[in-house]
Amino acid sequence: MDIFELTIHELHGKLNARELSSAEATRAMLARIESVEPRVGSFITRTPESALAEAAAADRRIASGDAHVLTGIPLALKDIFLTEGIRTTCGSRMLHNFIPPYSATAWERLRDCGSVLLGKLNQDEFAMGSSNESSAFGVTRNPWDTARIPGGSSGGSASAIAARQATATLGTDTGGSIRQPSSHCGCVGLKPTYGRVSRYGVIAFASSLDQVGPITRDVTDCAIMLGAVAGYDSKDSTSVNTPVPDYTAALTGDIKGLRIGLPKEYYIDGLDRDVQAAMDRAIETYRRLGAEFVEISLPHTDYAVATYYLIATAEASSNLARYDGVRFGHRSEQAEGLIDMMTKSRSEGFGAEVKRRIMLGTYALSSGYYDAYYVKAQKVRTLIMGDFTRAFEDVDVILTPVAPTPAFKIGEMVDDPLQMYLSDIFTIPVNLAGTCAMSVPAGFSASGLPIGLQLIGKPFGEETILRAGHAFEQATEWHTRKAEI
Repeated sequence: MDIFELTIHELHGKLNARELSSAEATRAMLARIESVEPRVGSFITRTPESALAEAAAADRRIASGDAHVLTGIPLALKDIFLTEGIRTTCGSRMLHNFIPPYSATAWERLRDCGSVLLGKLNQDEFAMGSSNESSAFGVTRNPWDTARIPGGSSGGSASAIAARQATATLGTDTGGSIRQPSSHCGCVGLKPTYGRVSRYGVIAFASSLDQVGPITRDVTDCAIMLGAVAGYDSKDSTSVNTPVPDYTAALTGDIKGLRIGLPKEYYIDGLDRDVQAAMDRAIETYRRLGAEFVEISLPHTDYAVATYYLIATAEASSNLARYDGVRFGHRSEQAEGLIDMMTKSRSEGFGAEVKRRIMLGTYALSSGYYDAYYVKAQKVRTLIMGDFTRAFEDVDVILTPVAPTPAFKIGEMVDDPLQMYLSDIFTIPVNLAGTCAMSVPAGFSASGLPIGLQLIGKPFGEETILRAGHAFEQATEWHTRKAEI
């Protein structure tokens, strides 16, 4: 097996046994990136020189007997995480030359484990999108079919895993941006509970919805990555001070008696035939493993997309006001005077999708419309949260599709933003509720495109969804298939 095919736990075993060095693993991964990157476009910035220096340091740490499971493991980050001294663009022309003076807590924790950073990954601009087509740095392609989108906004993070360009990656999820690309690219992706992982040093899109999480080859790697980045951070006011369990210890394979809810609102007539077939097979697999199924209702699901696109755009309008051409980021060279400079800087720096969402959010927050739109959306959000709270009184986990269809073709929905927004219909409610969910490979379409299932857990119930996902993974072979790229 090629080095770049190895999972975190497989590579860790070889590093610890001195069968491989981190320097060898990093060089193999850099060569793999060089080979396939022209076909997929996963990266915005690559850092080969610093990666090799970090690998050499990791080898010294391993030799000293002070190795963490992530020591020497080559990783990559969505380009939304600040990395001291390394360009961070958030997929936008607005930040095309921005070098942060400090790093995100999530990356600092991985770095402290001895991880090796290969580079920064492509994404939808400011994490606004479901297809990775809004990036100012070009479209990322799905390694399973390069004519199709990888999903978004963490499209580069998922495509890098599917193309074996990194052993694991970090993404962010505001309305499905980890789970949807993971489903489309055949990866495991987990959105933790709001407050479980620090967002300090993560460029903000919608602050009450954003959350950091891993995208990996299998569930074991997902548990390892989550364990490394989770935990309280005093620098993030939304971080929750609760102990971090040993997530890998939860992967027992035993789910006998686990009560799984099937929400009737998620199994709808418009669901793609191949997605429905994958869900039916998954349900049968769980039945064989001893799980019990309960039909549940999440009655306010129909309002989730509208609620999300009021709250998220309002928060984006506020968060993106700081990009004014004054302190950092793009500044127009054609301006005459302060107001003209701010106007032109924002007009030139932001892409079409970001401008659309800023305008929607500004309208929802404007005088005369604030109560009718933003306040009403917050009230509906509370109803959606209540749906999940009541459902979890009867079940341990909720099983749904991740996306209504497999990956669509590049350009197919660019001119129809509403259809694009509806592709997140099954993931958005989880962000509004603030709870946790993960995507696990569950099958393929007739044309060979990956399909994921979504496991939704109680707040801070990551152990349970990891256990359920791992049991399914061990009983199937979908996660072992590889994109031919």
